[in-house]
Amino acid sequence: MKQKSTVSSSRRKSRKAYFTAPSHIRRKLMSAPLSKDLRAKYNVRSLPIRRDDEVIICRGHFHDREGKVTTVYRKKWRIHIERVTRDKANGQTVPIGIHPSKVMITKIKLDKDRKALLDRKNRATKKGKYTEKDTA
Repeated sequence: MKQKSTVSSSRRKSRKAYFTAPSHIRRKLMSAPLSKDLRAKYNVRSLPIRRDDEVIICRGHFHDREGKVTTVYRKKWRIHIERVTRDKANGQTVPIGIHPSKVMITKIKLDKDRKALLDRKNRATKKGKYTEKDTA
């Protein structure tokens, strides 16, 4: 049964919303899971990927390759990782796009906004207006 009457469960509408999503929503949709040790440290499962994060590729032809994210190409739903390239017929090297769900973040580029995001997403801390003392 449908959970919320205001949200459509239509495949057509879901796909349209996904593929026509604006950049600020694509950022969130282009999230990558964190490694086991980062997950234990921050109590967060996944994060939107950003430029200087270090990742390991988990799926596809380039799996087990590690590198730093050089570009987050939101228009194409792909990220580019350093040293994951292909040579073209004319000798030029081009980066290969990898989908962010197929990588795992091994090192986070932390700044104040990213720290605030990790604090917000931390599942170990109790959030809410009232503490246990207030309700007792």
